[in-house]
Amino acid sequence: MKHTDFISIHDYSAKEIAQLFALASHMKRSPRRYATALKGKTLAMIFEKPSLRTRVTFETGIYQLGGQGIYLAPADINLRKRESVYDVGKNLERWCHGIMIRTFGHDICTGLADAASIPVINGLTDLEHPCQAMADFMTIREHRGKLKGLKVSFLGDGNNVANSLMQAGAKTGAHVWVASPRGYEPTIEMLETARADAAKAKLGAEIIFTNDPSEAARGADVIYTDVWASMGQESEAEARKKIFRPYQVNAALMAQAKRDALFLHCLPAHRGEEVTDEVIDSSQSVVFDEAENRLHMQKAIMWMLMK
Repeated sequence: MKHTDFISIHDYSAKEIAQLFALASHMKRSPRRYATALKGKTLAMIFEKPSLRTRVTFETGIYQLGGQGIYLAPADINLRKRESVYDVGKNLERWCHGIMIRTFGHDICTGLADAASIPVINGLTDLEHPCQAMADFMTIREHRGKLKGLKVSFLGDGNNVANSLMQAGAKTGAHVWVASPRGYEPTIEMLETARADAAKAKLGAEIIFTNDPSEAARGADVIYTDVWASMGQESEAEARKKIFRPYQVNAALMAQAKRDALFLHCLPAHRGEEVTDEVIDSSQSVVFDEAENRLHMQKAIMWMLMK
C-alpha cells in the first residue's frame, strides 16, 4: 500500500481494506513477530478530546511494536490558539515518525496531514472515526467469517461513527443501514460518497438510510448504536433523549433482528439510554471484542504507515 496517512476509509481501495484486515488478524494471532517492527519509532498522540480506548490502544500498540508514544493533552498545544496546525505539523515532523490526532474539526486532521511529512492517523474527528469502523468490521468478520452480504444496522445519530461504517460497508460488500430521527441524518454528501464507493468496489454493498428503526433492525445481522449526544453536544443531551428514545436498542428491538445478530457499540455506553443492560450484557454483545480489536487494527495501521 502506498499511502502516507490514514484519514478516511474512503481513501483506501477495497483490496487495501482487505489487506489491513488480514494484517491486523495476523498481528493478533502472532504478536511476537512484530515486537520490534517499529523499534526506535515515536508516535506523537494529540488529544483535543479525552479518550479511554483511543489513548490506551495507540499507546499500548506502539509499545507492543517496539516504539513509544508521547501523549499530548489539549493544554500542551492548544491548537489554533497557542500554535497553528501548520506549525505543529512542521515541528512534529522533525522529532517523530508519526502523528495520531483525536480532535473536533476534520479540517484540523487534514490540515495536519498536509503540513507534516510524516504519517498522520485520524483517531477521531467530528466527521469520521475510521479506526473505530475498521475495528468494528474486523470484529464482525471474526464472528461471522465474512462481511459481504451482511446487513449491518446503525441506530442513532448520523454521526462520525455512522459515516465511517458506511464507508467500511462500501469497501467490504456489507449492506449498511442507518436509522436516525429527522434532522439527525448523515449528510447527503456522506451518503452519496459511500454509495459511489460501493459502486466502484463492485462488491454489492447497499447504503440505505431510513427514519424507521424497526425497518433497519428487521433481519439485521448486526445491530450497532452509539451515544445520543457526543462530546461537544452536552447542551443538547436532554432534548436528544426525547428525540432518540424510539431508537433505543432493547430486547424488543433486538428481537426484530436475526436470532443470532451481534450487538456492537463503540463505547462509552450510556446504559439505559441508547442501549439497555439486557442487550449490552447479553451473549449477543461483542462490545469488548470490538474494543480489543481497536488495538490490533491500529497496530496494523501504524505498521503500514511507519515501518
